[in-house]
Amino acid sequence: MKLFFSFLLVLSFSIRSAFSEVKDFTILHTSDEHSTLSPIPFTEYLKGQPSPTLGGFARLSTKVNEIRRQKKGEPVLLFSCGDIMGGSPYAWLIPEGKSYEMRLMQRIGYDAVTFGNHEFDYGPDELAKFYERAGFKEQSQVGKTSVIITNMRVPNKTQLSEIKLLPYKIYELENGLKIGVFGLLGKEAYKLAPAHGYVVYEDEIEVAKTTVQKLREEGANVIVELSHSGIEADKIMAQKVKGIDVILGGHDHITTPDPLLIGNTTIVHSGYYLRNLGQLEFSFDTETKKLTRKNTPYLHTLDGNIPEDTSITAIVDEANRKLNRFLSEYTNQRFDSISQVSVTSNFDVAKDADFKETTIGNFIADAMRIEVSKVTGKRVDFAFQGNGVIRGDILVGKEVWSKDKFSLYDMLGIVGLGKGPDMSPGYPLIGCYLTEREIFNVLEVSSLLTELETGADQFFLQVSGIKYNYDPGKSLWGKIPYKNLPLPATKAVKSVQMFTGDSIQDGSDEFVKLDKNSDKLHYIVTDYYVGTFLPYVGTLLPKLKISFKDENGKELTIDECVIHTEDGKEFKSWQSLAQYAQSLKTIPEQYKTTHDRIVKEAGIPLVTWTYTALVILVLLIIWGLKKLFTRKSK
Repeated sequence: MKLFFSFLLVLSFSIRSAFSEVKDFTILHTSDEHSTLSPIPFTEYLKGQPSPTLGGFARLSTKVNEIRRQKKGEPVLLFSCGDIMGGSPYAWLIPEGKSYEMRLMQRIGYDAVTFGNHEFDYGPDELAKFYERAGFKEQSQVGKTSVIITNMRVPNKTQLSEIKLLPYKIYELENGLKIGVFGLLGKEAYKLAPAHGYVVYEDEIEVAKTTVQKLREEGANVIVELSHSGIEADKIMAQKVKGIDVILGGHDHITTPDPLLIGNTTIVHSGYYLRNLGQLEFSFDTETKKLTRKNTPYLHTLDGNIPEDTSITAIVDEANRKLNRFLSEYTNQRFDSISQVSVTSNFDVAKDADFKETTIGNFIADAMRIEVSKVTGKRVDFAFQGNGVIRGDILVGKEVWSKDKFSLYDMLGIVGLGKGPDMSPGYPLIGCYLTEREIFNVLEVSSLLTELETGADQFFLQVSGIKYNYDPGKSLWGKIPYKNLPLPATKAVKSVQMFTGDSIQDGSDEFVKLDKNSDKLHYIVTDYYVGTFLPYVGTLLPKLKISFKDENGKELTIDECVIHTEDGKEFKSWQSLAQYAQSLKTIPEQYKTTHDRIVKEAGIPLVTWTYTALVILVLLIIWGLKKLFTRKSK
């Protein structure tokens, strides 16, 4: 009998084994490439030579091809989680009619990309042209790369509606496995795409639930989400939507040192600017339907030890020539090469913390104030720049060939985002007059948005020509329970003083105090991006109204405030920074430290008094009711 049962056990195992098979596959992924075609920092880069730089499509290509060779017959998929463009000066070639980012990704063999918020930097029509040049308007798509975006709705009869965008795709691998892939742009990321135009966002959680069900019904063995939502949103997604096996994430420039596991969902973020290539290796049991991640190295640093693929560097060299030509033409030959030394310094000028005055913030705001004064011939009293537009630091070279130098390419990338009304690359600077009352409002808005918004450091303003004291705890009375609706107090800004000197603002006593109730006008400068959200807050909170005006007090639109050079071109934020650095030649010692332009005070938050008052009110009501019931009982 024992022999018989042993025979049955062996037989059942043999039958199961005949129908069961473990199939392997590999997923490679990147995110937030931001048009970073070359290794960075560019200051330290020597083509074809070892250097302490990271990234670049040429190194990525080498590493991807190496992994594909190692895997031989095993399927290897390569994905991007969005923001393939925007931030680097190479992105400026997009409105100039080039699509180098997608051209390189198709050459390397990406299987799919999704949308990030920066895909909309130049608007949906320019995005359509970008993909049309890469062949995505054709019925039979050029190359193997797909664009997958599941929760964006594009109206019919628009330019972007003519591009082949997929809501999801099932990849049938050589080993028979079916990998279902969908892509989501998170709500917080979508809010940071002011030029999204007619493209409509749909709730990512609800869309994910529906899409996962569709993919399972269509036979997907494994489901992968390409997410441009941020790490916290990805965690929520894994908790709320069952059936997603892998979330490849991006947006907040996080690098997960090891994959996270929430339930049965693996979450990974590989970082940004092509600093790393993520690699996940899986086995799938066709009988148990179990997906297992192998314990293999997850991140590959794309550093100088990886040789560059010369077929890719040839394309990047072409992009360099185009960018140099654009730069020369736009600046009337003032700048003609991204490789030229922009400025020298024996110290770095960096953004060392959030929600505070920084040395790089002071440098940029001073550049705006001083250079606009040269262009317009007017004294600029104040300059404001949002942290969200500041994308880098002045980190001078440390190598023998780059010692104390900083390249023009790296300088331009610090504030290279956006476009102007004329569609030329980079946010233009705007100049207008505001009353002293409105100057207080600007600073209140900075404090209020910092308290209200997720990732709100982007709204925190760096300043020039001014110093002020504020208490962020006085921005809000609190929030309405259960509704999470804010109750603005607008009492954060305590005092504001104007710098009366003519050059770099330092810790001197050349200041005069502003009057919160004064209608005296002052000329201010900011960029187009900041200029769009400052007046918007006033439409929601009339007490914080801000309206752009000319010297006579006549109201102006934001487009009427755009500053132009003598030849009629928009004067860009990146131009002011490049010209300021060039005029200095060497960064002055004043920028080694901050000089109390922004002083944060830590008082008792108003919300404490609000809740205290509510508690007292509730206690009084309870006491009153108790007295009433006692009297009635007697």
